[in-house]
Amino acid sequence: MKRELGIARCGLACCLCSENVTCSGCHSGECPDKQWCENLNCSQSRNLDHCYNCSEDCKKGLLKKIKPYAFAQFVKRYGENELLDCLERNEKNGIVYHREGIKGDYDDFDQVEELIEFIKTGQR
Repeated sequence: MKRELGIARCGLACCLCSENVTCSGCHSGECPDKQWCENLNCSQSRNLDHCYNCSEDCKKGLLKKIKPYAFAQFVKRYGENELLDCLERNEKNGIVYHREGIKGDYDDFDQVEELIEFIKTGQR
């Protein structure tokens, strides 16, 4: 885990991403997706560092997907440091963020609350 990379604007975990070797993240100004990333452009236009700092309950861009939406909701409730602590503990306990491509143990959920509980406990 590269904790210093933190959480992306949309809520995804840059700190655990398998792409973090080559990706500088959405806060770097060098994001290769900056032209089309709805979450990056929206949060920048509102002067927000992250989507989870927005008062709206929106599902734009990547927030249409359960994982980034649940991660953002987790941060809204418990804070970014708590999310990072849980992700680090889960990784040490064998939970994998990217197992095949960008799919991993956090992707097998249909309900936001179930994923939030999994993040908190590391248990299904």
